[in-house]
Formats: sequence, structure tokens, C-alpha cells
Amino acid sequence: MQDVYIIGVHTTRFQRWPDKSFKDLTRESYLGVLADAGLETGDDIEFAWFGNCGMWLQGQGSIRGQVCFTPLVAEGLFPARVPMINVEGACATASMTLHGAWKDVLSGQTDLSLAIGVEKVYHPDPEIVSRGFDAGIDVFDVEEWRDYYRAAGAESGKPFEPGDDRTIFMDTYAMQACYHMKRHGTTQRQIAIGAAKNHCNGALNPNAQYQFDLSVDQVLEDRPISWPLTRAMCAPIGDGAAAALICSQDYFDGLPADIRARAVKLRASALSGGKYKALDEPGLTQAAAQKAYAQADLGPHDVDVAEVHDATAFCEIYQVEMMGFCETGAGGQFVESGATMRDGTIPVNTSGGLVSKGHPVGATGLSMIHELTTQLRGEAGARQIDGARIGLAENGGGVIGFEEAACCVTILEKA
Repeated sequence: MQDVYIIGVHTTRFQRWPDKSFKDLTRESYLGVLADAGLETGDDIEFAWFGNCGMWLQGQGSIRGQVCFTPLVAEGLFPARVPMINVEGACATASMTLHGAWKDVLSGQTDLSLAIGVEKVYHPDPEIVSRGFDAGIDVFDVEEWRDYYRAAGAESGKPFEPGDDRTIFMDTYAMQACYHMKRHGTTQRQIAIGAAKNHCNGALNPNAQYQFDLSVDQVLEDRPISWPLTRAMCAPIGDGAAAALICSQDYFDGLPADIRARAVKLRASALSGGKYKALDEPGLTQAAAQKAYAQADLGPHDVDVAEVHDATAFCEIYQVEMMGFCETGAGGQFVESGATMRDGTIPVNTSGGLVSKGHPVGATGLSMIHELTTQLRGEAGARQIDGARIGLAENGGGVIGFEEAACCVTILEKA
């Protein structure tokens, strides 16, 4: 397998951007990724992958990427006639765009490919926000998942009781947390420790939606969402965009030395799909991680820094298990021990994670790639992990029962 490189990354700040359109956010991240790669123009881009989930809620049901890039083509900023594929995979969307761009280059058909994810989750009409989230679960066979959750509620000790003041996903995460607590002895305080750690990391990230420290007690005392989860343990609603430029070895070899010096290798990109699983069965994220480790010829012990999909802080406890950083069932103790802190054995979510950095659904996965690339370049400032060489991102999307519908695990290496 030939070497593939990321030569440019960008993310907007994640927050509520009521005055910025999808086209505005697209422009900001596209021009930002060109600048980061040291490219004056995008003329060498041969293919593009555009990720978005919510634009249909505002009437743009298809050709979303082409529409957002129309003014950039008209202004000569993006090359005309370049093909663009639109991608939607719920919260895993942006990682899927990266996966497509990676395969473009691996195939030998493309030397430079663009991956970009753009999202506006916030809307002043809460009904529109709710419709967007509802699209992430089966709308055809509703009773199938209701029956599953009723049975899971009995087994986890937390009845399935969705409420109008939150998305159904918060209830499913809360039920998973309760099952883990019942089976493995995980505590609410351990979940809060992970959340507080990530809020402290986010306070150091200028692109994070939340940039303030929280203590463990402050996390526990915040407004309840769905027990054991408080508001500070859950990702906020916001908007943003992120992008990456991926190139071949031949293209890389022709770049100036200063650009090559900041590149990172894309060692692996592995996808997996979800199903209705038994509650004690390993998740699809473990399957994706194992495929990614095999592709990269690496193991969990080789990872120096990781970004995992903590739509709630419980997810970090679960995903460090699925990524192989600790034994199954030991995630709560692992987080409580400080192992995932910036000075721990495997720093996790140095960006602040979704609970602090934010979670604009169609852009999230590429924001993880931005953080890891920044870390591997040694450019992360106060949150820098010394000597980071291998980075891993886990990004899941949608819900099927007690797991995501789709997952992508990506492994990067300092070039």
C-alpha cells in the first residue's frame, strides 16, 4: 500500500453561528485548508468529498456540496469541473469524507483530494433541530428499536423513558452508562472525571465551543439531562466546518520542504457498520479499531494521542475499552486513574472532545483529524503532547440499538 499524506487541515471555531450560512462556513474552511497546506490556489485538486447532514432541513435536499462550492468556482478559487461526492453518515460523516479521499489517492487515480464537512445544527426553531436528530435513527420501524430499548431498560436498571427536553440519543447513552455501571461498577463520578478533564482541555483550544474549566463537582452539580448524565457531560449544539487535503507520494515529493515537514501520513482508515447487538457484546467501534490496527501494522500500545467520539462523557469510558487502551469493563477506573489526561499514558481528547470542543455533526470527524495533525506537528501549544508520533481518531454516527450505525477509525503518523 502506497503512502498517503495529509498536507493541510483546518477547522472553524465550533459554536452557534446564526449569522453564518453553509456557504460562509464552506468558504472559511476551504480557504483555511489551502492556506494551511501552503497552496495559493486549489487548482491541483482533482476530487472532492463533501459531508453534511442537516442542509435538507433548510430546503437543500441534494447537490449540497456543489451548491456550497458554486461561488468558489465562479470566483476561480476552486477548479471548475472537479467531481464532488456528497456524503451523509450522521455523526461519522466527516470521517467518511476523509475515507473517500484516502481511497481516491490509494487507487492511483488522484494525486490531491479534498475532504470537507460543513454543518449548522443550531436553528432558532427547536422543531427543526429535533427533526435533524430524529433522522439519525430508523424512522420506518420505530417499534423495533422501542422494543429493544424497553428490554435494555429492564436489563440496565434504567427504564426507557424518553423526554421532550432532550434527544433520544441522550437517553440511549444514559442507558448504556447505567448498564456499564451495573455490570462493571463504573460510577457517575468517573464519568464526571472524564468530562471535567475534557472541559479543561477545551479551555486551551481556541477552536472549542466551550473554553472554560470545570471541576468534577461542578460537572456533577450541573443540570440533569438523563441520569447519570448532566449537561456538562453532554455535547452542545453548534455549527462549524473542517477540512483536510490528502495527497499521493508523487505529489508530496514535489512539494517544498517546509510543506513536507508539516505533513502527516494517513496510515489507516477503517469503517464498520452497526447492528442490534447483545448488551454485553463488543461494539462496532472495536471492529473498526481492529481493522485499522491491522492496516497500519500497529497496536493500541503504539498510540500516543487519541480523539474519541464522546457525544457524552460516558462514551470516552466505553471507547477506551473498544480501542484496546484498557480491558473491557475497566474504562471507568482507567479514566479515574488519570491515564487519559494530557500527562497520562494515553492522552484522550486533547481538543476538549465533543463535550467541550463541540459537535457540528457533519464536521466533527475532520475536526478530530485537525487536532491529531496539530499534535503530530507539535503545534498544539499548551495542550501539546510531547513526542506524539501516532494518533488515532474514533468517530461514530447514527444509532442502531446500543451502538452507532457507522464508525470510522483513522490512524495518523508523524511523517
